Amino acid sequence: MSILTVKDLSHGYGSRAIFNNVSFRLLKGEHIGLIGANGEGKSTFMNIITGKLEPDEGNIEWSKRVRVGYLDQHTALSKGMTIRDVLKTAFKYLFDMENEMNQICERMSDVTPEELEILLEDLGTIQDILTNNDFYIIDAKVEEIAKGLGLYDIGLDKDVNDLSGGQRTKVLLAKLLLEKPDILLLDEPTNYLDEQHIEWLRRYLQQYENAFILISHDMPFLNSVINLIYHVENQELNRYVGTYDDFIQIYEAKKLQLEAAYKKQQQEIEDLKDFVARNKARVATRNMAMSRQKKLDNMEVIELAREKPKPEFNFRDARASGKLIFETKDLVIGYEEALSRPLNLRMERGQRIALVGANGLGKTTLLKSILGQIKPVSGSVELGDYLHIGYFEQEIKKANTNTCIEEIWQDFPSFTQFEVRAALAKCGLTTQHIESKVNVLSGGEQAKVRLCKLINKETNILILDEPTNHLDIDAKEELKRALKAYKGSILLICHEPEFYRDVTTDVWNCESWTTKIV
Repeated sequence: MSILTVKDLSHGYGSRAIFNNVSFRLLKGEHIGLIGANGEGKSTFMNIITGKLEPDEGNIEWSKRVRVGYLDQHTALSKGMTIRDVLKTAFKYLFDMENEMNQICERMSDVTPEELEILLEDLGTIQDILTNNDFYIIDAKVEEIAKGLGLYDIGLDKDVNDLSGGQRTKVLLAKLLLEKPDILLLDEPTNYLDEQHIEWLRRYLQQYENAFILISHDMPFLNSVINLIYHVENQELNRYVGTYDDFIQIYEAKKLQLEAAYKKQQQEIEDLKDFVARNKARVATRNMAMSRQKKLDNMEVIELAREKPKPEFNFRDARASGKLIFETKDLVIGYEEALSRPLNLRMERGQRIALVGANGLGKTTLLKSILGQIKPVSGSVELGDYLHIGYFEQEIKKANTNTCIEEIWQDFPSFTQFEVRAALAKCGLTTQHIESKVNVLSGGEQAKVRLCKLINKETNILILDEPTNHLDIDAKEELKRALKAYKGSILLICHEPEFYRDVTTDVWNCESWTTKIV
């Protein structure tokens, strides 16, 4: 049975086409991975099927009474609500039924015997729905999901307004899983999740009985939970049965077949054109030349997909720093309350350190304290000499209305327009991206603009807060290569062991110094 049917979908932004005559069908229980390079339209597709975006052409048809759950990281959480309050809103429809049941009970004393019979029947139906949906063990279900995603350790009575970006994402994901909709729509759910909770989500999705569509650039995670791939490329959406590994094999084989057919046809076209040119003027061979020309005119020419620009990240090295990068003395980080015990940390030139551990422990707070962006609760940070720091922030909260060109010019006013365009193109951005405003780009494209600024600055230490979030496979692999080639020091927050293992010399587990329970 089809839950969702998309027919002849076309959509674009200005002169930039995203989808052209695309069709899609989702069946009950299918676990779909929606994949493609940054900017190909994965999140746009999610926004179209959820009704947040109106397509230029095409039909979107959901089956009747289907419950859709969409993980939208931009959903607002109301100040004054606790984590527990938000999670319980997942059961609003059951609480509404309970209210309806209470109203029925109040009416029973003032009705005729015939009306009483109808009310008792309604009461029984509602009671069955509440029982079958575990209404009477809601608190236990809330705590089970909250523990799985690490919210229990944060404290279920904490105001959601005080949460970090990663913690807010966890709350939204937990609420979505508690709703247990007929179809889950998950747009990069592992961003801001730590390793332990990614593993919990992996097990949950493997056992999930309903359908889901998952966007993720974490390929080991995606590979382990899906059984179908839909690949977005060159305005098309193509279906492949199996895992991501299966898709790669079939995709590469199809690509080689198409290239072989293209070469063969190009040779045929060349031979036909040559024959026509040599024989159209001669009376004896004119008819044969016309026949060949007709074949040329009617030929369906094979076109190869346009090659996507591959990103190229090469960090510029500043002069060597002093031996000391930073040293902390009894440093206690936090805002209104301490997030750590007193820390005595030291980093020296040449070290490449990964900060790991659960979200909410203060990894980003530590980076900002070292950089002097926030004041510590107590203690001090001493920075070394001759530091040229490059900082990549995890979240940029303010809306950016600059074009990509203006964004780079702001930091590099001496660059010519050609140099700005060349720098952005090297990061894998097309002319259309480069001339667009930053806020209309996808998360991955925005990250490439920020990386463009970073690689064009001379540095001897890189401080990177979750740089792989939103990046597609090509960009992630190129960033890993560039960091391995970088001569300076690196301090990195990352939840992907596959990424940081080959880049770093040391791993600091922040769970060992946090004041929180983990």
